[in-house]
Amino acid sequence: TDNENLPGQRIDDFARFYFSTLMVDEFKEFGISETDLLPYVMPDIHELKDVVIEMHWFGYYKKWLPQENYYHAAEHCGFEANPEGRSEGTYSKYSSLDDRIDGFHWYLSYIKFGMGRATRDASQEIRSGHISREEAIALVRRYDGEFPKKWFGDFLEYTDLSEETFWEIIDRFRSAHLWTCRILSP
Repeated sequence: TDNENLPGQRIDDFARFYFSTLMVDEFKEFGISETDLLPYVMPDIHELKDVVIEMHWFGYYKKWLPQENYYHAAEHCGFEANPEGRSEGTYSKYSSLDDRIDGFHWYLSYIKFGMGRATRDASQEIRSGHISREEAIALVRRYDGEFPKKWFGDFLEYTDLSEETFWEIIDRFRSAHLWTCRILSP
């Protein structure tokens, strides 16, 4: 029946997109065609009951090394690095170029946990043997916690926040053991 449960999932949960609160039909109101939505629509739930579905990540087959992937994509696929140079909050010039919100994710990580995008990127590159620990420390000290000002206006508009409310929220997530003073803005 339609109310049967699959392992860990209710059937009606499959109708929702997990990256949004909108149903498929609601995307059409924004001019997105059914054909464009097709790759994101789950197969019929009754067809899934009798097949074994496995999830496979690219990393199962090839070690994920961002710097090497960048060089490969640039050489073989025409990928171009950030024409403005590095992304805010890090030294990388090839990651998350299509996302205006990503910088705020990493800035909030820095505020809440004391580690931002540069820490993550440098840690990966140390493990991959691309930079030394000393180089990583210098990069993290220089770029971690840099405020992503380029898209700040767009972010405030998207989240429907005033700048004052934004900073009030930011300050609420500053861990007392990491921060000794209150920073009102960059």
